[in-house]
Amino acid sequence: MFGHRADGHVLKTIDPIVALTPYLMPMRCDAQVMLGLKLDYEKMARYIVAQGNEGHRLTFMELIIATFVRVASEIPEINRFICNKRMYARTQLTVSFVVLKDTSTPDSIEENTVKCYFDPRDTIYDVAERVRVAIEQNKKEEADNSTMKVAKLLLNPILANVVVGLARVLDRYGIMPKYILDASPFHTSLFLTNMASIGMPAVNHHIYNFGTTSIFLSIGNVERTVQAGPDGKAVRKRLLPIGLTADERICAGAVYAKMVDRLNYYINNPSLLEEPPEYVRFEEGHSFSLPETKAKKKRREKQEGVQA
Repeated sequence: MFGHRADGHVLKTIDPIVALTPYLMPMRCDAQVMLGLKLDYEKMARYIVAQGNEGHRLTFMELIIATFVRVASEIPEINRFICNKRMYARTQLTVSFVVLKDTSTPDSIEENTVKCYFDPRDTIYDVAERVRVAIEQNKKEEADNSTMKVAKLLLNPILANVVVGLARVLDRYGIMPKYILDASPFHTSLFLTNMASIGMPAVNHHIYNFGTTSIFLSIGNVERTVQAGPDGKAVRKRLLPIGLTADERICAGAVYAKMVDRLNYYINNPSLLEEPPEYVRFEEGHSFSLPETKAKKKRREKQEGVQA
């Protein structure tokens, strides 16, 4: 209450214009801006194949999440959220996404929503490991994470109205129990949907007013096109479309422009994600970290062995 939340710290030093926007646009649906990106599928595919040849199994989704994690380590402003017209810096870096369960009935489709936690110092190998563990835990037919357990409790319409209404009030004043915050996929740095996994094009998905999600990203089905090459001749290209929807209130437009530029930079140079960032920016000293992954532990032990 009064600005103290389990999932964020109130920012005290922000641009006055940025601080004013929540009063002009009190809801996220007032402030969502949409952008379509076309990523170079060929470069991404070649990198993933090369990593596979070296024994590292990576996916396009893991590569995109790793890119977001690295950009967030450089531009922490994109990991902000607004609640009750106040600006917060998150105490965690998270990505929510939907996982299809492995069901025993071929024609049935069941989903599980996962919220995966990341350290801003993570490499692409750390990100891939964290995503893989989360997916394996939640794709089993019998798997029900905290999100699904809460959802099943609210199948009764009357109970759902009461509980969700109460949750909105608690969230507004920063007194939502941490268990609910951890269970909610809507309280996350980024919500990602992989439309390509079901053969669909990218969409510009709305941002939920419930929760604190400030960025929604959609991966679409690969597109084939013809472009002019360096010599002016027509070249066939494959592009990976991305639909990006963001809450324009959390930072200045120039910051979002820098975010898009850095996303493109790392997608085109994915090998830079193999090493941890030299420096991580945190807003107003609000740092956080996670236990190291097996990949990070192996890398540390190798470095210590070389130094010895």
